[in-house]
Amino acid sequence: MTDVLNAIVLLANFVLVPGLAYGSQLALGALGVTLIYGILRFSNLAHGETMSFGAMVTILVTWGLQAGGINFHPLPTALLALPFGIVGAVALCLIVDRLVYRYYRQQRSTSSIYLIVSIGVMLITGGLIRFIIGPGDRKITDGERFIIKARTFKEMTGLNEGLAIKTTQGVTVIAAFLVVGFVFWFLNRTRTGKAMRAYSDNEDLALLSGINPERVVMIAWIMTGALATIAGTLYGLDKSFKPFTYMQLLLPIFAAAIVGGVGNPIGAIVGGFVVAFSELIITFAYRKVLMYLLPDGMAPEGMIQLLSTDYKFAVSFVILVIVLLVKPTGIFSGKSL
Repeated sequence: MTDVLNAIVLLANFVLVPGLAYGSQLALGALGVTLIYGILRFSNLAHGETMSFGAMVTILVTWGLQAGGINFHPLPTALLALPFGIVGAVALCLIVDRLVYRYYRQQRSTSSIYLIVSIGVMLITGGLIRFIIGPGDRKITDGERFIIKARTFKEMTGLNEGLAIKTTQGVTVIAAFLVVGFVFWFLNRTRTGKAMRAYSDNEDLALLSGINPERVVMIAWIMTGALATIAGTLYGLDKSFKPFTYMQLLLPIFAAAIVGGVGNPIGAIVGGFVVAFSELIITFAYRKVLMYLLPDGMAPEGMIQLLSTDYKFAVSFVILVIVLLVKPTGIFSGKSL
C-alpha cells in the first residue's frame, strides 16, 4: 500500500499540481481569446503579446515596490503591482483598437484581414516589449516560496516521496477560480454582460435593440486586457518572465480555445485543462512510478516517456489538428457568450 501511495504522490507532484496551475493559466488566456472572437469575430494572434505586455508592466512596478521596501509577504509582491499591469494592458488594447482595429471594423473587413492585422500588432508589440525590458529571463518571485515543502510532507506522512506545492501554484489556482467566477457573473447577471452576449449572438438585432456597439467592444477589450495580464503575470510567477515565451504560448492557448469551442467561455476553461494535462501526461517520465507499482525485478530500464519535454508544444499542435479533423466546432459546439 505504501508503494501505491508513493506512486500517487509522485504523480501529484509532477502532473496533478503543475497541471492545475498551468491549466488555470491557459484557461485565463483562452478566455481572453474567446471574448474577442465572440465579439469581434476574429482570432487575435496578438493576445500572447498582450499577456507579455501586462506582465512586463507588473514586473516594472514590482521592481519599484521592492526598491522602496514594499512587499506583500508571504505572497509575491507582484500581486500588489498587478492592478498597474492591468491598467497598462487595458490601455494598450484600447489604443490599438482605436488606431488599428476600429478602421477595419468600420470597413466591415473579413476575419482574414483582422488576422493579418493582428500579426502586425503582435510583431510591433513584441518588439516594444523587448526594447523596454530586454529579451532575457526575469524572475520576480518573492515571499514564501512553498505552501508545503517536500521534506515537510515526508516527515508528516513517512513516505519516500514528498509533495511540494509552490505558493505561486496555489495563488494561480485560487486567482483563476475567482476571476472565472467573476467573468461568468458579469456575463450572465449584469446588463452590460447581457448586452455583450446579445451582440455576440446577433449583431444586427442587438443594434436594433439599442445596444451601443462601441461600448460593447470597449468592455470586451478591457476584460481581455485584464485577463491577459492576470494570465501572463501568473505564468511569469510560476515559471519566469521571458518575452519570447508568450509568443510560444499562443499555440496551447488557441488549442485550448478550439478544443472547447471558439467563442464559448466554458469551452475555453475546459480546453485549458485538457491541453495542460495532455502536455504533462505525455511528456512525464513514468519510470519511477512503475518502480513502485511493479514487482521487484520488473522495473523498466528506460525513462518510459512518450515524448521528450522538448516537444511539449507539439502536443498542443497534435491536439489542435485532431480536434479540427474530428470535431472542428469543439467540445461545446453551438454555444457562444
